[in-house]
Amino acid sequence: MVNIPNTFRMDVRAKIYAEYRSVDELRELLQQYRGERLLHIGAGSNLLFTGDFNGVVLHSAMRRARATREDDNHVFIEAENGLVLDDLIAQLCDMGLSGMENLSYIPGEVGASAVQNVGAYGVEAKDVITEVRALAIADGSERTFTNAECRYGYRDSIFKNDLRGQYIITGVTYRLNKQFVPKLDYGNLRGEVGANPTPMDVREAVIRIRRQKLPEVSEIGSAGSFFKNPIVPREQYEAIAAQYERVPHFDQDGGVKIPAAWLIEQCGWKGKTIGGAQCYAKQPLVLVNTGNATPQDVITLAQNICDSVHDRFGITISPEVNYI
Repeated sequence: MVNIPNTFRMDVRAKIYAEYRSVDELRELLQQYRGERLLHIGAGSNLLFTGDFNGVVLHSAMRRARATREDDNHVFIEAENGLVLDDLIAQLCDMGLSGMENLSYIPGEVGASAVQNVGAYGVEAKDVITEVRALAIADGSERTFTNAECRYGYRDSIFKNDLRGQYIITGVTYRLNKQFVPKLDYGNLRGEVGANPTPMDVREAVIRIRRQKLPEVSEIGSAGSFFKNPIVPREQYEAIAAQYERVPHFDQDGGVKIPAAWLIEQCGWKGKTIGGAQCYAKQPLVLVNTGNATPQDVITLAQNICDSVHDRFGITISPEVNYI
């Protein structure tokens, strides 16, 4: 058994851990371990291992990116699945290309961005993804998915539902803008960047804000944002707003998004612990491992938080993190 890298810092092991450096190597590994239980991971973020994994864990060491084409307004960047997403965004901002700067400092790799549809500060990965390349686990065939075929939703895609466990993302093509039109309406981003910002200015502002309230995964174990922000009917939001002053909210098609962090804080969970798991004192959307948390500590804390929010507001919040 070998240790499984994961940002929650859970002491978990797998029977086999294997990295590959090309699509052909991945295909060979799938053939070699056919019949075994398989799990493909990125940086080990957005995961909560509930125990040892009795099977094969695969990880990509493919980390290249290149421009494939451009038109008058855009440059199309093809990135391999193992490239750290934030490293890619740093390169793009340095080139003056925009569209992904609001996603800066999200832990994880390129492949996961296409599965999870990561998002932050009013931007989601689906806004810039044009194609996703994938390898079928069953027979090693390659397929390219269009953005529409990925069926993206809030922190959701076809790879988490109908095609769950059937494909491994090997590469993603992003469409970047040559002309910069910043998106600054979410949170306090506009006040952080000043006048006439560049993509790098916005990236640096996002990083400053995130560092103020989110734990460094290199220092404190976590899986990033643990809960999804719920979208509720407008009537439900209005009923809550009638009872509480200045309820943070964002209009969405067909409803209103209320930050889960606000709901959790109203229920008194900010800074509270169960065993070695804590609802992070600076940002209650995040659950952290204070050093000796067990998977069950985190599961119990998360469930108690969900129950409290439902009991108080009638709103169901659910984990964004995948339990393995």
